[in-house]
Amino acid sequence: MATAIDEKPGVDNASDHEKDLGSAMPEKLTNFEDPDAGLSDEERARIDRQLLWKLDLRLVPWLSLLYLVSFLDRTNIGNAKIDGLATDLGMTADQYNATLTIFFVSYSVFEPVTNVLLKRLRPSIFIPCIMVAWGICMTCMGVVKNYSGLMAARWFLGLAEAGLFPGVGYFLSCWYKRSEFGVRMAIFFSAAALAGSFGGLLAAAIAKMDGIGGKPGWSWIFILEGLATIVIGVISFWCVHDFPDQAKFLSPEDRARVLRRLAADQQSSAEHEEFKMSYFWASLTDWKTYTGAIIYMGADGSLYAFSLFVPTIINELVSYSAIRAQLLSVPPYAAAAILTITIGFIADRTRQRGLCNIGVSLLGMVGFAMLLGCESPGARYAGTFLGAMGIYPAIANTISWSSNNTEGVYKRGVSLGFIIGWGNLNGIVSSNIYRANDKPRYYPGHGVVLAYLVLFLFGGSVVQYVLLRRENRKRRRGDRDQWIAGLDPGQIELLGDKRPDFIYTL
Repeated sequence: MATAIDEKPGVDNASDHEKDLGSAMPEKLTNFEDPDAGLSDEERARIDRQLLWKLDLRLVPWLSLLYLVSFLDRTNIGNAKIDGLATDLGMTADQYNATLTIFFVSYSVFEPVTNVLLKRLRPSIFIPCIMVAWGICMTCMGVVKNYSGLMAARWFLGLAEAGLFPGVGYFLSCWYKRSEFGVRMAIFFSAAALAGSFGGLLAAAIAKMDGIGGKPGWSWIFILEGLATIVIGVISFWCVHDFPDQAKFLSPEDRARVLRRLAADQQSSAEHEEFKMSYFWASLTDWKTYTGAIIYMGADGSLYAFSLFVPTIINELVSYSAIRAQLLSVPPYAAAAILTITIGFIADRTRQRGLCNIGVSLLGMVGFAMLLGCESPGARYAGTFLGAMGIYPAIANTISWSSNNTEGVYKRGVSLGFIIGWGNLNGIVSSNIYRANDKPRYYPGHGVVLAYLVLFLFGGSVVQYVLLRRENRKRRRGDRDQWIAGLDPGQIELLGDKRPDFIYTL
């Protein structure tokens, strides 16, 4: 077992062997001119804080808004259902579940390639374009007349939305140090929890438009939210920025500072890396891609089951009215949003992302055990709180964990695409486990989600944590030094997270 101090961030506990090895590594900082040469450490720290604050204000809030809109648009079908969608379109329960499933097919299949497109087309073009496209799909869902039309709209919605979440996760990882990324990703992803809260309130308000223009309330949910998405997408052409070396909102000096910060953090985001198929294969042959995918499927499969069906679950507790069920779905999401940001902050400070995953997964397991076993409606409603608090923080934390441990701009992009794509593919399962004939207790649905949390989120996190800890010990002992024998500094740099001095985040 490694001693506790072995894993502490920011502590110079390197052995003489590690220091000798580090001296042979390429020094990336020499590639960038230092605009703050000659300044004291205090002045440098003050400038760095100001720069970080500028990045946070220009990057995180708008991207969080985009994800809020994205998650609202993909899950508001659950709100529309309890306002009469299935009845008005003459759909059976199986057909409704199929409209949920088809979204995840196109969404998951296209996710692995979107990060390459994002890098090549620039975020300021790619993200607004896909947003306008899914806003059009969303609006069309409000005017469909039958099951076939809804299926087509949902398929294209999944295709259009595929690039946002993996794209933004990858994009933010190219701006921040590893120790800063988690809380920003958590703030970004907390928009999903807020979308659950906001979505319930918004749906309850829009549903009151029932009959206006000859359209039912559920139709107006899709139309108004779709039009809002198109407007926000157009504005995004001016509000979404490019990668650090191209960002127009930064002065040349600030761009140099950002690149130096990344270089100091041993990130290839600071370099102008060209795409090669070798990066694609490096991702596919990395065991962390597969453990990350297993962990993420445990969180994401649970997330979609929860977010798509929580209004229905709450509606069945004591047969609440549709509007009251919408409103009661708000507090669990709010609690999840708060914990998501808290876990992001804790994980950044402690660098113990695996333990954070393990801890929150236990909350989710207790929550769904309560939904399965408790008879009291109040206790089961409390279970929805713990369920949300055990799922949402793990999504952002898992993406941060995988990003921290994958080096190389394109390799990281491909890995995140596969991890997120595989996780979202499990939405196909999630959209079919809460069946109408299982109400009001939904034992099969709750049981499947509990299994996902135990086997994949909890179990996968434990396995990856143990394997990373073991690998770090081998690298500190020098067991991996043969990987760089005979290589020049440039070749060593191309190894990315295979470099023997690259220590994984636990």
